[in-house]
Amino acid sequence: MKFKIQYIAFSLVFLATQFAFSQKKDENIGTEVVNVVKPYTPTISDAFKVKETPSLNDEETSKKEEIKYSIFSFPVASTFAPAKGKAAGVDKEAQEELFNSYATLGLGNYINALGELYVTKNIGDTDYFGGMFKHFSSQGGIKDLVLDDKFSTTSFDLTYGSKKQAYSWTADLGYELKNNFWYGLPSDFGNLFTEDEKAKVINTINEANSFSNISAGGNINFTNSMFNDVSVKFNHFSDKFKSSENRFLVKPTFEFDAAGTTIKTKLIVDYLGGSFKKDYSDLTSINYGYTNLGIHPSIAMSRNDWSFNLGAAAFYSIDNENKKNKFFVYPQINASIALVENIMIFYAGAEGTLQQNTYRDFVNENQFVSPTLLVAPTDKQFDVFGGLKGKVSNNLSYNVRGSVVSEKSKAFFVSNYYDDTIVEQQNYQYGNSFDVTYDDMKTISFFGELKADFTKNFSIGVNGTFNNYNMKNEEEAWNLPSIKLGANLDVNITPKWYAGANVFFVGDRKDAIDKINNPLVPNIVTLKSYFDANAHLGFKYTNRLTAFLKLNNIANQGYQKWLNYPVQSFQFMLGASYKFNL
Repeated sequence: MKFKIQYIAFSLVFLATQFAFSQKKDENIGTEVVNVVKPYTPTISDAFKVKETPSLNDEETSKKEEIKYSIFSFPVASTFAPAKGKAAGVDKEAQEELFNSYATLGLGNYINALGELYVTKNIGDTDYFGGMFKHFSSQGGIKDLVLDDKFSTTSFDLTYGSKKQAYSWTADLGYELKNNFWYGLPSDFGNLFTEDEKAKVINTINEANSFSNISAGGNINFTNSMFNDVSVKFNHFSDKFKSSENRFLVKPTFEFDAAGTTIKTKLIVDYLGGSFKKDYSDLTSINYGYTNLGIHPSIAMSRNDWSFNLGAAAFYSIDNENKKNKFFVYPQINASIALVENIMIFYAGAEGTLQQNTYRDFVNENQFVSPTLLVAPTDKQFDVFGGLKGKVSNNLSYNVRGSVVSEKSKAFFVSNYYDDTIVEQQNYQYGNSFDVTYDDMKTISFFGELKADFTKNFSIGVNGTFNNYNMKNEEEAWNLPSIKLGANLDVNITPKWYAGANVFFVGDRKDAIDKINNPLVPNIVTLKSYFDANAHLGFKYTNRLTAFLKLNNIANQGYQKWLNYPVQSFQFMLGASYKFNL
C-alpha cells in the first residue's frame, strides 16, 4: 500500500515536470515537489461489454445482394418563360444641333461696333458655297489727343468648292478695306511752335489713311496621285497715297510613299512687285520687285516611338529692280523620340527659309507705317531648336523649347522724324509714322507652355517667351520685347453659361527717335512694359441665340504698343449671335 502511494506521487511529479518543460522558455514558473497523501480507495475494473453488432464470419451471411436501378424518362410540359435581360440605361447628352450659318452684332463704349455674317450652302451632293462679311470700327475718344483716332476694318470673302472622289478644289475671292489715322504726334511736337502756329499746323494735318486689298486664289487636292496638291494666291494691295503692290504665289506639291517612307517635294514660285510714289523726303519714287524660285524636297519616316523629317530648301532670288540674283540653301530637319511614352518626348531640328517681306505684311503688323518703305526679303539662315513635350497626367501637358536663330536683313520698325524743311508736309511727316530698317540679328530664345484640361468644362494655360538679341549694326532690336507672358482660362459654368479670360504681359521695348532736322543723331526711348487683361461672358438663351459680354483692357491702362500711340483704355461690348441654316 505504501508502494502504491509512492508510485502515485512519483507519477504526479513526473507529469508536472513534463508540463513545465512544455511551456515557453521565457515563462519561469519555478519548480516545486508535491507529496500527495490519500487513503486507499478500492476500485472495480471496467467490465468487458459485448458489442451490439457482432462480427460475423459466415460467408453466406456476409454476401451482399447486387441491386440494379433503371430510370424511365419522359418529357414534361412546362409553361415557365424566363424574363429577358435588359441592359442598364446610360445617360446620354442631347446631340447639339449644328448650323451652317450665323450672324453676330455687338456695340460698346468708344462707339465700338462689331458685325459678322458667315453663311454656307450645299449645292447638290458635292459642291458648296460660302460667304463671309466682317466689320469692326471705333469712333475713337482716347484722352489727351489732338488728332482723330478713329479706325475701321471691313472685309468680305466668297468661296466655292467641290469634293469629288478623286479630287477636291476651292476658289476664293476677297476684299478688305482698312481706315486709320496717324494720331501719334511726338510729345515735344508743341514745343516747336507758338500756340497759334500749333493750332494752324494741327488743322492742316489730314491724318486719315486707308488701305485696300483684293485677293483671289484657289486650291486643288488629288486623292490618289503623286501630284498631291497645288495652291495659287494673288493679292493686290494699295493705299490712299497711290502706293501699289502685287504678289503672285504658286505652291505645287508632289508626294508618294515607298517602303513606309514618305517622299515629298514642294515647289515655290513667289513674285512680288510694288512701288511708292515718294520716299520720306519727297525726293524720288521707290520701286521694288523680287521673284523667288524655291524647291523643298524631304523624306519623312515614323515608327512607334520616333519620327524624323530630313530635307532641305533651296531658293534662287531674282531682284527685278537692281538686277542682282542670289542663291540660298537652308536646312529643313525635324526629329522626335518618345523617351517615356506620352510623358516625355524629345524633339529637335534645324530650319531656315527665305522670308519675303511685303508692304501688306508690314501694315498688318503696324498700321502706322508711312508709304515710303524699303521692302526686301529676310534671309533666315537657321533656327536650331530642341525641347521636351508631353503629359504629366491625363489632364496636364507641357512644352519647353530653346532655340538659336540667325537672320540676315531682319526688318525692324523705327519712328520717323519730323523735318520742317519739307515744303509740303504729308500727313505722315510730322513724326507720327514709322519706317522700316534692316539689320543682321542672332536671337537666343526660351519658350515654356503648360496646359491643363481638368474637365471638358474647365481648361487653363500659361506660356512665356524670353529672348536675347544680338545686333550687328543697330544699337537695339527696335520694338522687340525681351519677355512675353500669357495665360488663358475657359470654363463652362452651366449648360447655359460660359466664360473665359486671357491676360498677357509684354516687356520693355526700345525705339529710336531721330532728332528734329538731324536724323543722323537719334535718341533711344524706352517704351514701358504693359499688362492687359480681357474677359468674356456668354449666355446660351437657346441653341440658336447667344448673348455675350466682352471686357478688354480691364486694368484700364493707356499703354503704348507703338511710340506715341496710346491704346483705348477699359472697353466693354454687349452683343448677340444667332445661328441658322440656309
